[in-house]
Amino acid sequence: MEKTKTPLLLIISCLLTATATAAHSENICQGKENLLKFNVYVQDIRGGPSPTVYTVAEASITANSPTSFGVIHVVDNLVTAGPDINSAAVGRAQGLATFADLHTVAASENINFVFTAGEFNGSTISTTGRNPVTNLERELTVVGGTGAFRFARGYAITSTYSDDTAADSSVLQYTFYVARYAGASRDSV
Repeated sequence: MEKTKTPLLLIISCLLTATATAAHSENICQGKENLLKFNVYVQDIRGGPSPTVYTVAEASITANSPTSFGVIHVVDNLVTAGPDINSAAVGRAQGLATFADLHTVAASENINFVFTAGEFNGSTISTTGRNPVTNLERELTVVGGTGAFRFARGYAITSTYSDDTAADSSVLQYTFYVARYAGASRDSV
């Protein structure tokens, strides 16, 4: 029974979508998407002379919270092709991380990856989700993008590649699994 429901729902969805926006939905529903997997590294610098993470708000209970509940950080981190901070810069990771769990160290995040070099120069990927930062691997949702990532959807697996407590910085590895319209570009309509 389940096998017949999925194709029927897909067909109905494609027909409804095609009726609403014929130019792109026909191509998407006909399978003209591709799956892209790639890695980037985020240089998360919380201390030192040039931090890229700033605390902009705290709750009245944050100082006594073992989970940093109520802290809101704004980030503008360097994104590199490799884990070394001196590897090729490919963009910035910009957004908010709000610690919103009273029992576990977990952030609710909205991060935009803004690509400024390389194959995806001028494009963005938007991610959101719950990031339980003490887990070895965490999964965030890819909710969209621009340019090469127009119509993007998927997920990103993030992990802490390295952590330097003395410098108060970390290197985070992001592996993206993104389905996107094969014709996505800045010029496609």
